Amino acid sequence: MTHGSKRLLLLAVIGCCFSSCSKQKPAAESPPPAYAKPGYVIPDSVAAPATIHFTDITSAAGIHFTHETGAFGKKWMPETLGSGGGFLDYDSDGRPDIFLVNGSYWPGHEKSGKPPTPRLYRNLGNGRFKDVTSEAGLDFTIYGMGCALGDYDSDGDTDIYLAAVGDNKLLRNERGKFTEVTADAEVTGSSERRDESPAWSTSAAWVDVDRDGRLDLFVCNYVKWTPETDLFTTLDGKTKSYATPEQYQGETCRLYRNLDGRRFKDVTEAAGVFNPDGKSLGVAIADFNDDGWPDLVVANDTQPNFLYLNKGNGAFTNMALQAGVAYDEAGRARAGMGIDVADLANQGNLAIAIGNFSREPLSLYTQINKELFQDLAGAARLTKSTLLTLTFGLLFADFDLDGYADLAVANGHIEPEINAVQQDITFAQRPQLFRNNGRGQFVDISDQAGEAFAKPIVGRGLAAADIDNDGDTDLLVTVNGGSPMLLRSDAGEAAANWIKIRLLGDAPNLDAVGAAVTVWAGELVQRKMVRTGSSYLSQSESNPIIFGLGPHSQTDSIAVRWPTSGNVDKLGVARTGQVYTIRESSPSLLSVNVR
Repeated sequence: MTHGSKRLLLLAVIGCCFSSCSKQKPAAESPPPAYAKPGYVIPDSVAAPATIHFTDITSAAGIHFTHETGAFGKKWMPETLGSGGGFLDYDSDGRPDIFLVNGSYWPGHEKSGKPPTPRLYRNLGNGRFKDVTSEAGLDFTIYGMGCALGDYDSDGDTDIYLAAVGDNKLLRNERGKFTEVTADAEVTGSSERRDESPAWSTSAAWVDVDRDGRLDLFVCNYVKWTPETDLFTTLDGKTKSYATPEQYQGETCRLYRNLDGRRFKDVTEAAGVFNPDGKSLGVAIADFNDDGWPDLVVANDTQPNFLYLNKGNGAFTNMALQAGVAYDEAGRARAGMGIDVADLANQGNLAIAIGNFSREPLSLYTQINKELFQDLAGAARLTKSTLLTLTFGLLFADFDLDGYADLAVANGHIEPEINAVQQDITFAQRPQLFRNNGRGQFVDISDQAGEAFAKPIVGRGLAAADIDNDGDTDLLVTVNGGSPMLLRSDAGEAAANWIKIRLLGDAPNLDAVGAAVTVWAGELVQRKMVRTGSSYLSQSESNPIIFGLGPHSQTDSIAVRWPTSGNVDKLGVARTGQVYTIRESSPSLLSVNVR
């Protein structure tokens, strides 16, 4: 039996959620990748200074929340994939608030007491948060998965799109009070055909695909599953385990064009992103060919990934196969979950990181040229450390403010009994933190990053924001069936060389989604985009943008390319330790204090 056959048989037997390859994949006779061969060892990275440390402030901050899976013994598929969360400034006071997605009970299996709801926590500005769920109009029950946060109606406050098992919800923010407008906006995430069941949506992102200034909506859908079609799989031949995705038909992602700030049109087929073979769990936005038009990259579970390049008119071409990001180096479709994009060496070449199933290490597809990528996870020293973990949430951020993007991941298996059949793999797993050494390699510093990184959890969503406005990046980790972790970064206390840039765009794109900011400081050249999406079922704060400047006390210059017009504004020196606002209508550096 070949290695590929053994792998498929093992994953089918244990009921893992991510096991088979696409119908389009090459024959299974392909030689196994090096990391899967017995005795394969990657030399440990050279030691790096432990300059990144987090403190768990969840309870002290007033975050009291337990995620509900709805599990009642049947092991229905959605129960194990978790829910996400993220950061939004819902009340426009300059402080990032926290939104946590929640699951629910299955019909006929409700429990006594108050039903589960999503939660909104207002940032009070003193390291404390207040639960404002009810007063914000979010006191409802839905089997939620992911969220996308953006000002789609251009009224100056952030709205919520909530992806779910079944029809999704669009929640319009009206001065801190949310109203559901899904039906009027026609963005359920499902097919318009009445003979089809509602879709199972996962991640989503707001993106102005046609650069008309209005935020369009991209929604990831997973598989065609319902309680009535749930299949029986087993670990021991007797008790049920969670089913595998290859046993279900895929579901196309959907793209909705924003018509007027109120209504949307489903342009999935017209835009070239209709693909019913997709089993999508994560989406990231980037401009891979630097033409000013936002592109989409989608992580699929046991199916080839998608790389949709924007043709310049809001329509896309899937270039994943030609670009080398559809499969792994052995021609196999991996089980992709979380996803993010960053320029790791500050040389203009973007890297796509994708979290995969256990025994499938993290993917790091890195640009060789604008439309060709190579998986450099091994060269970046990420393979050995991520081989046994099952990675869901994943994001890049400059945690130590040295000017280079580091990497955080949230891990956790999908099968509670996995350790009974694979003794080197556990259900609860530690999160991990990797420091970018600036030479194209990552160093695992999880052991020095704080107690939170020593605690095994069933990690799912991962989002980042500067919750206390001290210039460094804090983390939110969601836990399937458990309590989230709010982790405060202490990097800012030792590394003060940072700036934050808040962009104020012209109407209707008030948050300048899609804008690209370049900062020069000595030898450092950093470029970042204002964007939504990324990670897994979650969304990070992206406006303002944090730039770590390493040893430099000021920038040399700053350039902003605005998303709708494409105009480029160049500005001068910005001193560190400051938050700056740049307005599209009258570009200049205005220092503000929001602490």
